[in-house]
Amino acid sequence: MLYIFDMGGVVTNSAVLDDKLSKVLGISVEEFERICGKKTDGANKGQLESLGLFSLCSDGIIDTNEFWAEFSKRSGIAVKTDWFRWLFHPVRNEKTVAIVKALRSEGNRVVCGTNTVSAHYFNHLERGDYAIFDQTYSSCYMGVSKPDTNFWKIILEAENVPAKDTVFVDDRKDNCEAAASIGIHAIQFTTAEEVAKLLGVKI
Repeated sequence: MLYIFDMGGVVTNSAVLDDKLSKVLGISVEEFERICGKKTDGANKGQLESLGLFSLCSDGIIDTNEFWAEFSKRSGIAVKTDWFRWLFHPVRNEKTVAIVKALRSEGNRVVCGTNTVSAHYFNHLERGDYAIFDQTYSSCYMGVSKPDTNFWKIILEAENVPAKDTVFVDDRKDNCEAAASIGIHAIQFTTAEEVAKLLGVKI
């Protein structure tokens, strides 16, 4: 079996930094989100000024340094620090880590499938969060983010495993529904204990 685990909200706590970013930038969360723009699909750099910065970053079209350069241009706030990198201090859920290790010890292939920006990717890499997995599939290097079904199709192709032999664990309902739509067995994460019970793993 192939098991795909999300990172933020499953293996670690959430990567949402809205309140911290609001504080250091001196603007409201709502204003920050308005400046960044809405989620976009099929984005490309040629239309940068009209697109959602989070989507561009998550899909790897721009990196976080380019994010802040464009944010500064849109907002008039000069940001020279990559706050995504320096404000990000995730906490590991050791019980989820135990599940991953138990599944691997049984001979299963266990990978990470995560929506992330380049700065957060390197934070996790430095901390060793990805080291518990056989492989990490990160949206900013895949060119596509969940819940786009191409995210899982890339992983299935790379792993050479059919959807019916794959289990996906994520805290977001929309991601689970998208994975399930192509035949993957999806589990929405609530607690590590509940996931362990569903997978028949002792932690």
